[in-house]
Amino acid sequence: MRHLLSTADLSRDQAVHILDVAEEMAEVNTREVKRLPALRGKTVVNLFFEDSTRTRISFEAAAKRLSADVINFAAKGSSVSKGESLKDTVQTLGAMGIDGIVMRHGSSGAPRVLADADWIDVPVVNAGDGTHEHPTQALLDAFTMRRRLHGAGSRGQGLDGVRVLIVGDVLHSRVARSNAWLLRTLGASVTFAAPPTLLPATTTPFGAAVHHDLDAALAEDPDVVMTLRIQQERMDDAFFPNPREYTRHWGLTAARFARLSERTLIMHPGPMNRGLEIAGIAADDPRSTVVEQVENGVSVRMAVLYLALTGTEPKESAA
Repeated sequence: MRHLLSTADLSRDQAVHILDVAEEMAEVNTREVKRLPALRGKTVVNLFFEDSTRTRISFEAAAKRLSADVINFAAKGSSVSKGESLKDTVQTLGAMGIDGIVMRHGSSGAPRVLADADWIDVPVVNAGDGTHEHPTQALLDAFTMRRRLHGAGSRGQGLDGVRVLIVGDVLHSRVARSNAWLLRTLGASVTFAAPPTLLPATTTPFGAAVHHDLDAALAEDPDVVMTLRIQQERMDDAFFPNPREYTRHWGLTAARFARLSERTLIMHPGPMNRGLEIAGIAADDPRSTVVEQVENGVSVRMAVLYLALTGTEPKESAA
């Protein structure tokens, strides 16, 4: 695998193989010494043009557990803030002999521009680009679902027949797009529940079904309910009347949570706005996978970095 830029680029067999490698990495993370020599002598740059805590630290932990050296680059306070171009920044890093780039950028498509350009010849992993995609988040979400539904250590399986309901700010969510493509590739069905103002202007966004009534969507008994963060920093207009009204119509409130099946998984990509898109009782319930998603993110990112930097190809089935 050379780059990971989009979940839409992955076949089912490739996606399952990444999840299977992540299972091996998860076993490493249970050891007393959580380290492999797989990327010893390699240098990974976390090239972040947007603020991040969870994703940057997760990638840093993943690289270090594979014995890679890590350089954390933040645009704030760097030459970028002085007007340096992406090309010049990347070429400067390339001159230092780096072996891979994990990139987060506020502009949709920026990681693909970097991967396609001839500025530097190293693998590029998309850690989130604008409102476009967040492929490793989708992979860790799928990994978490597979472990909860099929058991830890599951290998070779997709998510066939799993019904996933994604609720909230789909319009601004790179997580929603990446999940819709990946989960459908793995055999799951995906439904979005959101007000029309927070959905793309199409009847089947990213191939998913759409509900404009959250209570009706929950009554269909989904296996997984994933609530999305309201991304107010990306909103320059009034997409809903006020937070109280949003919670009343679209929040996973305590009352809605109480009506869910005992087997329904509750997910959130974080950071959560408790009391807005999700009630504390739902976030803290044993059915919630929020903490597991963070933990599993390290294993999944270890798998992605290993496959990208060693040049190992995700396997295609012989069928």
